[in-house]
Amino acid sequence: MQRHLISAADLTRDDAVLILDTAEEMARVADRPIKKLPTLRGRTIVNLFFEDSTRTRISFEAAEKRLSADVINFSAKGSSVSKGESLKDTAQTLEAMGVDAVVIRHGASGAPYRLATSGWIDAHVINAGDGTHQHPTQALLDAFTMRRRLVGRDAGIGQDLAGRRITIVGDVLHSRVARSNVDLLHTLGAEVTLVAPPTLLPVGVGNWPCEVSYDLDSTLPKSDAVMMLRVQRERMNAAFFPTEREYSRRYGLDGDRMARMPEHAVVMHPGPMVRGMEITAEVADSDRCTVVEQVANGVSIRMAVLYLLLGGNEPATTQTARTEEK
Repeated sequence: MQRHLISAADLTRDDAVLILDTAEEMARVADRPIKKLPTLRGRTIVNLFFEDSTRTRISFEAAEKRLSADVINFSAKGSSVSKGESLKDTAQTLEAMGVDAVVIRHGASGAPYRLATSGWIDAHVINAGDGTHQHPTQALLDAFTMRRRLVGRDAGIGQDLAGRRITIVGDVLHSRVARSNVDLLHTLGAEVTLVAPPTLLPVGVGNWPCEVSYDLDSTLPKSDAVMMLRVQRERMNAAFFPTEREYSRRYGLDGDRMARMPEHAVVMHPGPMVRGMEITAEVADSDRCTVVEQVANGVSIRMAVLYLLLGGNEPATTQTARTEEK
């Protein structure tokens, strides 16, 4: 593992599989009466969120506390950032407090990289989402969920996703989740197809390690997993499709479309879902939809990332065994 986790593209296959395998060990902690490990006791982690978040922020906080770290939550709203304080000044304030790691979400693409390479702070930096660029822990938890569902919880140890066919549908243009998943799934050997209207595909997508299609119905019968993306209206400054009804008709996933998928195939969504737009309630509430699993798996993945970056001096199994002995 490198010192920071900024982009899914920075991970090698071995890095990614190590994180997924470590997350399997961390997931066992959630099944115990006391969901705690002493791994990061005495370490201080700051959750530095300049954008609104529910799942990611709470997930990181839960992971940090389960590893016994001291946690500081920072929200831009109500802080000196609202008075005009720069990222540099905020970082130097955190450095003066002696933090060991910073989990950062920022609206500007590249902000976590800037924080990690600027010399402003001598702490590990974990990207929790930056603009439309990257969201590596989301891609990791998605891959973890796919491996568990498609390969098996125990059978998946040490395995990647070679040969699996993953379809990502929707607003790719504004989605850091799509970019991160394409990078990571390609590294893990999966075949990725992006499905979206031409207006919601970024310039240069032809150079990405994936296929592109405009026809959802033709890709569903050969997909092992279908990931639906939310239309991110808050990032849009123009009309990218005629109407919501037209978008839903062409690119929404309903019960009829789900029935065309192979029996083993799963439906995924990074959340929050807009029911009736990209996904119907029937699909969202079905057994094939992994949204709730993804949230639970996110805690295990983030525990694994924090452990490997900050406390990985010995195997996680050793730490778990020692705690269970107590």
